[in-house]
Amino acid sequence: MADQSSRLRILLADEQSLFREAVRVVLESENDLVVVAEARDGLQAVSEAERTSPDIAMLDVNLPNCNGVRATMFIKQRVPDCRVLVLAGDEDQRTLIDALEAGASGYLTKESPLGELISATRALSRGETLIPSRMLGVLLATLIRRRREQDEAIRRTSKLTRREKEVLGLLAAGGDNDAISQRLVISPETARTHIQSVLAKLGVHSRLEAAAFVVQNGLQDELIGAAT
Repeated sequence: MADQSSRLRILLADEQSLFREAVRVVLESENDLVVVAEARDGLQAVSEAERTSPDIAMLDVNLPNCNGVRATMFIKQRVPDCRVLVLAGDEDQRTLIDALEAGASGYLTKESPLGELISATRALSRGETLIPSRMLGVLLATLIRRRREQDEAIRRTSKLTRREKEVLGLLAAGGDNDAISQRLVISPETARTHIQSVLAKLGVHSRLEAAAFVVQNGLQDELIGAAT
C-alpha cells in the first residue's frame, strides 16, 4: 500500500450518504487514492476543501445550498491547486460549459463505470482535462461561436470614443441621464446625445440592450477602467 503522504487526497461531495460511502469504498480500494473529507452540500464542500486542501474535489452538480458549479468557483478561488471533477446526472452541455468556466478540470456523469471515475481521478492529478468524447463536438462549436461573438463585441466597442465608453459603463451600472451627467460633469442634454451615439454604434435599440451587451460580452472591467 502507498504511503499516506503519497496518495491522492480526495474530497467527495454529494447529498446522498449512500453514494458517498459507495464511491469512497471503491476509491480507497486503490493503493494510491484516499478520501480525506466528505460533504453533503456545497457550502460544506468549500469549507472542507479549505480545511484539508485536497488534490481532487469530486462535486455533484446538484449540491444543496451551493450547487456544484458555484462550489467549484469558490474552491478554485480558495484552494487554487485543487483540481475539480464535476459529477452530473447526464451529459448537459450548459452544465459542462458552466463548470469549465468556474474552473473545473473534468466532467463525468454518474452513469459512468466506477473504473472510469478512478481513471479520471488519476488523469486530473496529471494535469489533464477530462470531457466525455460525445460532448467535445458541441463544446468546440460553442467555444468557436463565443469567440466570434467576443470578436464582434470588440469590433463594435472599438468604434466608441473614450467618453462614449465611459457613458456605456455607467449605463451598464444602471445610470440614468442625470446620474451620467453628474458623474461626467456634463449637461443632461450632452449625456443624452452620447447615449444615442452609443446605441447607434453598438447596433442596439435601448439602454437595456446596451447594458445586456456589456454583461454578455464581459466588458464590465474594461469599461470601469475607461470611467476612472
